[in-house]
Amino acid sequence: MSLEDTFYSPVWGGLLGLIILILDIIAIFEVLQSGRSMLSKLLWILLIFFFPIVGLIIYW
Repeated sequence: MSLEDTFYSPVWGGLLGLIILILDIIAIFEVLQSGRSMLSKLLWILLIFFFPIVGLIIYW
């Protein structure tokens, strides 16, 4: 098994997906607990939900 096959294995993809999911959930809870307006909270949550990686980068 080559290094490239090891790097692109489903385990790494699943682990990365799980990490992103956990960070998304944390960010959504932080948005909900913030003092922002309801519309602002909704927009942030939609951004994080539809664009998980980009939404996290922009939020933090």
